[in-house]
Amino acid sequence: MENRQKILEIRELDISFRTQQGKLNAIRGVNLDLYKGETLAIVGESGSGKSVTARAIIGILAKNSIHNGGTINYYDEEALVSKTPQYVDLMQIEEEDFHKLRGTKISMIFQDPMSSLNPIMKVGTQISEALYLKMGMTKADAKNRALELMKEVGIPEPEKRFFQYPFQFSGGMRQRIVIAIALANDAEILICDEPTTALDVTIQAQILELINRIKKERNLTIIFITHDLGVVANIAERVAVMYAGQIIEIGDVNDIYYDSRHPYTWALLSAMPDLDTDEKLFAIPGTPPDLHFPPAGDAFAPRNQYALQVDFEEEPPMFQVSESHFAKTWLMHEYAPKVVQPIAVTRRNDRHKELIKEKNNGNK
Repeated sequence: MENRQKILEIRELDISFRTQQGKLNAIRGVNLDLYKGETLAIVGESGSGKSVTARAIIGILAKNSIHNGGTINYYDEEALVSKTPQYVDLMQIEEEDFHKLRGTKISMIFQDPMSSLNPIMKVGTQISEALYLKMGMTKADAKNRALELMKEVGIPEPEKRFFQYPFQFSGGMRQRIVIAIALANDAEILICDEPTTALDVTIQAQILELINRIKKERNLTIIFITHDLGVVANIAERVAVMYAGQIIEIGDVNDIYYDSRHPYTWALLSAMPDLDTDEKLFAIPGTPPDLHFPPAGDAFAPRNQYALQVDFEEEPPMFQVSESHFAKTWLMHEYAPKVVQPIAVTRRNDRHKELIKEKNNGNK
């Protein structure tokens, strides 16, 4: 990673929310780097903090949020906010300055396309609006550019579809429109917040293929948020696993799939459906902790069959596995008992390697 430009750097990010039950500690000391041109996947169960991290990056946190500490440093190469190209802390800049970056440099695709679109506004107008409001285009130029974007994201008959409303589109087509809006101002960072969750499996594959193609064509940097590790292998170069508001393991795709070290990552891999086996699907026992009252030790300890006594008493540090791979588990400590990946994960990995080998041999 040394030769790649770091365009986003999150350090010790801590965010909570005021609720009727008290303060909810949603993000607890997140550290993350994002490099230009990569796709970083953030995976974890619902409530792990994935979407809150993304909303903090793009500056759309709810009004009841509290920024307790930490930074999100974005490299402002074109000096839109700073006077010279330099890192700016997105948690400290004013909304007026954030408006110069949001949509222009950092865009976001949300989970449900229907709730992202105005139901009483024609889709062409919604794409064009982003162009003439942000880029100062004339309405005629904005319309022409919108038609080009609709073609780029695979909307058939864009001249006809331009004048239709969101309810006249299928779920997959609506998501393509949302992607077109996100790309309208040539953003360099695209945050995809579970963009395929509301779609059926075949449409999911098409949207993933579209995102991959657009990334290559535009040299985009992507943060892909999902709870499905099965999706990650086809789209990401690096993976960050989140649990209870913290990143508990991060590494290259191969690190996470074939050499994961955290029991929570093992549990996620074991819970993935697999058509090549008749083994019973693994279910992670228990529920995530109530972050109104964060645990003293490892947050996953009560659900972890490999938990040590220290896991209930003290939070583990982030141990380095390799240059690209880190895991937040006491099992990595030099004095911890040696624990290997569950056999279900090992078998899955072996089958996957065989499939890749057969595919490569077939392509020769």
